[in-house]
Amino acid sequence: METGDEIAELARGLRSRQALGRSDGLTRLFDYLVESARAGTRPKEFEVAAAVFGRDASFDGSQDASVRVAVHRLRRKLDDFYAGPGRDEAVRLAIPKGEYRMVAEPRPVEAALAVAPSRWRRHAVAGVALLVALNLAAWAAFWMSHGTERSLARVQASAPWAPLLKAEAPTLLVLGDYYIFGEINEAAGINRLVREYGINSREDLDAWLMDNPKAMGSYRDLDLYYLPVGAAFALRSIVPIVTRGAGHGEALHVVMASDLTPEMLKRNNIIYLGYLSGLGVLRAPVFSGSRFQVGDTYDELVDGKTHTSYVSQEGGPSQGDAARRDYGYVTAFNGPSGNRIVVIAGDRDTGLQQAAEALANPEALKALAKNGENFEALYEAQGIGRSSLSGRLVVAAPRSGVNPWTSPTNQNFPAG
Repeated sequence: METGDEIAELARGLRSRQALGRSDGLTRLFDYLVESARAGTRPKEFEVAAAVFGRDASFDGSQDASVRVAVHRLRRKLDDFYAGPGRDEAVRLAIPKGEYRMVAEPRPVEAALAVAPSRWRRHAVAGVALLVALNLAAWAAFWMSHGTERSLARVQASAPWAPLLKAEAPTLLVLGDYYIFGEINEAAGINRLVREYGINSREDLDAWLMDNPKAMGSYRDLDLYYLPVGAAFALRSIVPIVTRGAGHGEALHVVMASDLTPEMLKRNNIIYLGYLSGLGVLRAPVFSGSRFQVGDTYDELVDGKTHTSYVSQEGGPSQGDAARRDYGYVTAFNGPSGNRIVVIAGDRDTGLQQAAEALANPEALKALAKNGENFEALYEAQGIGRSSLSGRLVVAAPRSGVNPWTSPTNQNFPAG
């Protein structure tokens, strides 16, 4: 067992590596337990409640589980760190079960081989779903494109595909996904699933709960994410383009937007399929060199040159079988290391489908060719339900000369 000073030294290392994420509450709890260890004290539950969460003398642990839930979350955060970035650490910080103190202990040898269960489950489920989706897309593409090799070759020879297919970097197909969590009912267990725009990961949920301790015990991370329906239709159009031809099938990998990191942006060509609200780390570079800005919600794009506002009708209440207007957006530009970025997005499903169909159509690509390899385009789509019935090109233009990797956008994005 390490001394209090040694625990404090290990804690400094964790803080410098941002192992606790963005939660102020989680950081306060971590610091309190570290300082208690340094002082050689073992705080009680009510002492943690008072020092960290500002509870008064009326605190009753049998009725208020906030301390136990917070300690559980901090213990899980430490476990995640030592299963990932800190897996090679010889000594790890830990919180013994049933206690409210920080200790340091040798890392078990077998832990180096362990995989975080929830993360493995998530990728296993996502991997199976994607294999099914890609197989369906490949078969559908085969039957739909049988006998149209010449048409496919024309698409592959056009921007934005030719520069991407010629690049030596591997290609990541990035799908815009969304995090959902569970609301707990004591009698029924998980009562309903929740999609909250400001909570887009387990880390965001942890941070929110730590900042709202009275809600602890009411919400639970279920390690669930969902994809828009339009992404499946977009896959059908795009997958044949980037998997046909020598070697390209082996170079295509699939990741979720929530897992996309800045390092991946440097080492890979990127093809994004999804809603505009799901761009994640791609959002700032996409709009840094764009003539468009996101409006009050992601259902609105504003043209900065003409000041025209394009608002999707799919975000509102259902109108039965009435046709509704949606917008799709595409852009292509260079990545931070000369790799290629292609974004195919929509306000909603109809716009996403229209954008994907346009970038798989050799005639539609002709209208984009005069704008060079770095361009953007906006499409209007008319559809019923989630089906695109017709569409038209609204705007096509070169991207600005601004380097999106060194000149971040100055616009404030809405929660999405």
